[in-house]
Order: sequence, then structure tokens, then C-alpha cells
Amino acid sequence: MRPPPPPPEGTLTPFDPGDPDFLADPYPTFAALRALGPVHDHPLLGVPVAVSHAACSEVLRGRDLGRIWVDAEPAAAFGAFNLLHRNSLLEREGPPHDRLRRLVAGAFNRGHTARLEPRVRALADELVGRLAEQVRHDGSGDLIAGVAAVLPVEVIAELLGVPEPERSALRGWSNTIVTMYEPDPGRIRRAAAERASAEFVEALRGLAEHRRRRPGDDLVTDLLDADLDADELVGTAALLLMAGHEATVNVIGNGVLALLRHPAQWRRLRDDPALDATAVEELIRYDPPLQLFERTAVADTTVAGHPVPAGTKIAALLGAAARDPAVFARPDELDVARRPNAHLGFGAGVHYCLGAPLARVEVAATLDALRRALPDVRLAAEPPRRPDFVMRGLRELQLASG
Repeated sequence: MRPPPPPPEGTLTPFDPGDPDFLADPYPTFAALRALGPVHDHPLLGVPVAVSHAACSEVLRGRDLGRIWVDAEPAAAFGAFNLLHRNSLLEREGPPHDRLRRLVAGAFNRGHTARLEPRVRALADELVGRLAEQVRHDGSGDLIAGVAAVLPVEVIAELLGVPEPERSALRGWSNTIVTMYEPDPGRIRRAAAERASAEFVEALRGLAEHRRRRPGDDLVTDLLDADLDADELVGTAALLLMAGHEATVNVIGNGVLALLRHPAQWRRLRDDPALDATAVEELIRYDPPLQLFERTAVADTTVAGHPVPAGTKIAALLGAAARDPAVFARPDELDVARRPNAHLGFGAGVHYCLGAPLARVEVAATLDALRRALPDVRLAAEPPRRPDFVMRGLRELQLASG
């Protein structure tokens, strides 16, 4: 395979999504790309990328752009992974999407966020309290392992009504399946993603059958009442798991790291709980957990003047949109009171995240628990990042106090 030709004079060499230096801080690269234009071809990713806020908004909202699922190949080797995505709300367009979104939104909006909020806040208090004890006893504790990775899994398990032992397996399934979204996951991770998908399908089908016989106060029961077929129910549950878990883990990790690297902003938030709502939005904007979102042209179209022929893909670089000075004043500064804040962290248009209200509750509950249990929190060590580009997050975040 020949390497891509050198870029024309006056352009930047496309970033390498696997380069550790780029992953450590991609935002200067994004700023340089924005300065050259709103859309750029990217041979390493294999798709053009939108880097301005306006261009990314076009990608997310354009009527001639959609999510057209193409099975992972060889299809016979990825039956469960393909089933989850072929039946996902995120991978449908037009009337099939509208029908499924209406049914899922109707089920999701039956008071589940309000029902879960007291449990979310109590669980955040419990987990952060344990972390604070560990910090006092050992001198440091890992926010990711102790809080961020546990809270959203427990909340999603409560939402779906998942019992043990499957509840304990949810985090591993989610972490493994989402590696398939990276530009080059490799043979071993692809095989592991299929195994995790198969285990998830089996567990959710068993849960659905149980709820048919014994309905409960959970989303699976409401989805059954909404008349989703068996595969649609499993695909919807998988989307909630992967989007809800991965996004919340990484918002909490990336966000708390940003606050501790801007201690004046942490003190401001610590001393004024009224800032929690704006702080949550700012943490999502400042270092987004999802960096890239692809769509496919269903008809010949353009994005910011860049041609996108029918059948070809284009990606929105959400991290680049989040630092666009045309939309955000002082975009590289963290401001927990920022208003307005038109970030794209929950998407836009027909695929706007249905779980956004619940994710906001989880992040706000964690910040409130940290405020009370570890008011003088600080970094105990430089945190290692996950080696992934699309899903941006930390392996661990060791905290200390005092």
C-alpha cells in the first residue's frame, strides 16, 4: 500500500489519530486546521472532516446526510455486533428512525430520569465517600475506577432493570464493544467486541423474556409495552449502555481533570452550587468524550462548500467544534459559568441524545459529591490517557486532598 501523497503547500499534514502526543492535546491541531478551512480531506481516517462549529452542525443536521449502517465484515463473523447496530436508533434514518425514536422517546420519558435522580445522587455520595476514605487512608484514590466507571453502569442497570450477575458485566461489555469505533481496532479487539456483543444480546433477550412474564418499573418493561420487536429492544438497550456509560465515564474523568488543572474554576464551582448546571455543559464542551461522529450522504450534497457525493462519508470533529472562536469566547479557557454554551457534545438534529438529561444528572451529582467530600481535592499524579481517539478518556485519575 502506497503512503498518501504529501499535502499541498500551505496545508497541514493530517493528524495521526493514534499518535500519543496528538491524543494528549489535540486542540492546537484542531485550531490550526480551522484556520485553514472548515472541512479537510483526511486520508488516514479515510473521510473528510469538518472542523468548524458551523460545518460540524451541517454534518449533524443536514437532511442529505444520514447514518447508513454497513455490516462489519466478514458479516458471518460479526453476527451479534451487526445485530446490535442494525437495530439501533442511531443507525436508522427516515421513517424507520422516526418510528423507533418516537417509541423509545415515549418509553424513556415516562419519568425515568426523575425516578432515578435520588438514586443517582445517593450513589454518587456513596462512591465519592468511599474514594474520600481511600484518599485519607492511602494518600490517593482513582476517580475513574472508584466513581466514574461505576456510577453510569449502576444507573443504566437501574434504568433497564438488569440484575446480577449481568449488571457486573455491563462495564466490560461496553468498554469492549466501543473499541470497534476506533479507526483501526485490530483483529484481537474486533474478535473481543463480537464476543462481548453476543454476551450482551443473550443477557438482554433473557431479561426481556423475564419482563414479559413479570413486568417491572424499568425501561425494558416500557420498551416491551411500546411494541419494539426483540432485536430493536436489544439494539436500543445496547445504545443506551454504550452511549450512556462511555460518555458519562469520560465526561467525569476529562471534566474533573480540567477543573483540577484550572484550580480557580474548581474553587469557584466548589463555593457556588448554583453553577453546577453551567459547569456540566462547560465540561462537556471543553474536552468532549466523543470526538468524531460520521454521517453518509444519501444524495449529492456539500458541507461548507466541500462536495460530499452520494454514498460517501463525512465526519464531524466535535472536539474541534467545541473550541471554535466564532462561537465560543475565549474557547481554550475553562469557564464554569459560561453562557451561552452551544456545544455539540450531545449531538444535534434528529440524532440528539435521548439520554442527555440523565447524563447531566450523573455528572452534576458527582461534582456535588466531590464538593462536599473532597473540597480540597488535587491531582496526585499525571493521569494516563486511553490510547483511543474517537472515545476520549482517561485510564485513571489519581486524586489527593489538601
